[in-house]
Amino acid sequence: MTIALVTGGAGFIGSNLVSLLLKNKIEVRVIDNLSTGYRKNLIGLSIQFIEGDIRNYQLVEEAVSGVDMIFHFAASVGRQKSLLNPQADAEINVIGTVNVLEAARVNKVKRIVYSSSAAIFGELLTMPIAENHPQFPDSPYGVSKLGGEKQALCFAGLYDMTVVCLRYFNVYGVNQRFDAYGNVIPIFVHRIYQEEPITIYGDGEQTRDFVNVKDVAVANFLSATVATKTGVYNIGSGINITINFLADLMKKVSGSKVGIVYDPERPADVRHCRADISKANQELGFSPDPDIETGLEEYLSWFRDDQSISV
Repeated sequence: MTIALVTGGAGFIGSNLVSLLLKNKIEVRVIDNLSTGYRKNLIGLSIQFIEGDIRNYQLVEEAVSGVDMIFHFAASVGRQKSLLNPQADAEINVIGTVNVLEAARVNKVKRIVYSSSAAIFGELLTMPIAENHPQFPDSPYGVSKLGGEKQALCFAGLYDMTVVCLRYFNVYGVNQRFDAYGNVIPIFVHRIYQEEPITIYGDGEQTRDFVNVKDVAVANFLSATVATKTGVYNIGSGINITINFLADLMKKVSGSKVGIVYDPERPADVRHCRADISKANQELGFSPDPDIETGLEEYLSWFRDDQSISV
């Protein structure tokens, strides 16, 4: 049987992929230090779980032993978090990634999927954003994710590995919990259920490309099973909506009457963002569901249920 290692597999995106892999009869091993992951994301799933940190090379090498493919999600995520602690960001996202790659080399793992981010692009010059858009990240997080990409592509060139780097745009969906520095959707949901006004920075006409985590999990699966060569791919929905539209839609879906408050625009916030996903579509067969309203309904339902589970 095929065995996959999922680093950060108790986290938001990783746990969704774990479920998909199991449905496709792939045996799963997870390594996660539970700093941002949750055991309850893996309830009822038949996996091998290793609690540990990817900065521990010896532990990583043991986790990699005997696997056929690696999905690397474990990371310190977020622009603001990286500004507050750039050292930890670099240690986890750069050194941790090198540990995974080196363990893969030692154990002769041929297939690796690396989770990158649209944060590598920095200030956007063209729309939609293609893979060859200039990359000038404006945060330690963007730099570390780009560094991880370069390390992964370097290992692919030096050794007998196929490495696929996926650049995620704004991912939302089941298993995504509130984080003050996280994605706008769980922040809005948190405020809605606290019956507090939604805060929008600037005029709300800035746009973002939101992609359901289910589609991101499929993109990872395709990268490990369909991709025939090393490469990088944008993973988004291919459409963008305004933050004002998002706030109104979330109020509609939840039935909430909370108000909307506008605060001053935050420095360095990107004005518009939309992924060009044509390469992923043509080479991987990636075709995301653009129906964000249904996706939000599912997420809001999960969010309500999640409040009653504590593991």
